Amino acid sequence: MQRANRREMDVCAVKTEYRWDDNAIKYSTVLEPRQQVPISKDGSPPRSNLPTFSYRDLATATNNFRRESIIGEGGFGPVFKGQLETSQVVAVKKLSHSGLQGDKEFFVEVHMLSLLQHPNLVNLIGYCIEGDQRLLIYEFMPLGSLENHLHEMTPDMEPLDWDTRMVIAFGAAKGLDYLHNQADRPVIYRDLKSANILLGEGFHAKLSDFGLAKFGPIADNTHVSTRVMGTHGYCAPEYAGTGKLTMKSDIYSFGVLLLELITGCRAMDGSREPGKEMLVDWARPMLKDRMNYLHLADPMLRGKFPPSVFRRVVELALMCVQDDPHARPHMKDIVLALSYFASQKHDAHAAQSDQIGSQGDGRISSVEEPTNRSPVDLIGAGIDVKEIRALNKDQEREIAVAEAKKWGETWREKREIESGR
Repeated sequence: MQRANRREMDVCAVKTEYRWDDNAIKYSTVLEPRQQVPISKDGSPPRSNLPTFSYRDLATATNNFRRESIIGEGGFGPVFKGQLETSQVVAVKKLSHSGLQGDKEFFVEVHMLSLLQHPNLVNLIGYCIEGDQRLLIYEFMPLGSLENHLHEMTPDMEPLDWDTRMVIAFGAAKGLDYLHNQADRPVIYRDLKSANILLGEGFHAKLSDFGLAKFGPIADNTHVSTRVMGTHGYCAPEYAGTGKLTMKSDIYSFGVLLLELITGCRAMDGSREPGKEMLVDWARPMLKDRMNYLHLADPMLRGKFPPSVFRRVVELALMCVQDDPHARPHMKDIVLALSYFASQKHDAHAAQSDQIGSQGDGRISSVEEPTNRSPVDLIGAGIDVKEIRALNKDQEREIAVAEAKKWGETWREKREIESGR
């Protein structure tokens, strides 16, 4: 059998979103050259063992792509809820010929998700190439996106409680850690945001939409040079200014995500006063003094969170959004910290004894943590409280992350010992 001729195609990254709003960057059809990915002559994606579906099968699964089946829409096209002949419920993304994306974006999505598989990444089940039709079939995530639960709640939805927010943050961190440190070749996600975190049963978080993902630098390279692409409010300042993309660019975006979970505010909001449209800029004045951290709390939390853990999560977010990318923590450390934070469940009875006050806007007033706590309770390393208070702000933040990392390691070891019994 004669081997099929092959050609090379410049895979390009453009913006994909399930919902468009004034906060998103709307990209033109100018495409950004990326890595070379071979595409076969018949148009099938490379190195993919994913099953293919016929257009007729998918039309049947989605009730002929009726509008009532649409669960989202973005630059690629509408996303439909469907059910395959196997009874599996799926999400079907259909390329819109009048949209911002085309074949190249279709192939990069298939290529990336063919290579990347992890419990905290959305699973690509298959695809369809038939005539000029291009469709992607994903597992269905029944709870929608994190953005829905934070910013687009419907009357039948309950606000996310603190424990659930930490579970979601931990899941997203594990997905990003896989991309950075466990994939065969490191991947920079480049589009971490609440709209791209999909939620399954139990609020199991999965990263989705890999249209902007890029392979990380190799050999002696320190960064990947690329056109600046992403979403306003999440983009790291050094990347926005120079186009030099690193893993630390994703860390900044993760810090913004943590601030979203903490505050319930959008990463970008044009209704805020000039100069504070971005969440980081709005929160920065309250981040200067540790005693003001509780002012950041989302009113929807109604004060139901452990204040000491809350402050440490704020410290972690602050480390992630530092202007100096070298000062940001690594994903492994973030995962360890969040493994501990997610394990510290809110105790309503204990919270009442903390005497946390409430302000007129529903946010929590800053009340100093009890001073009768031991130094180990505060920093986890036996350092005297007075000594800690004498440290400058940067050192406090570094200690907070080191503390969380230590707690995370201890907690994980304890779990491993218990599971081995």
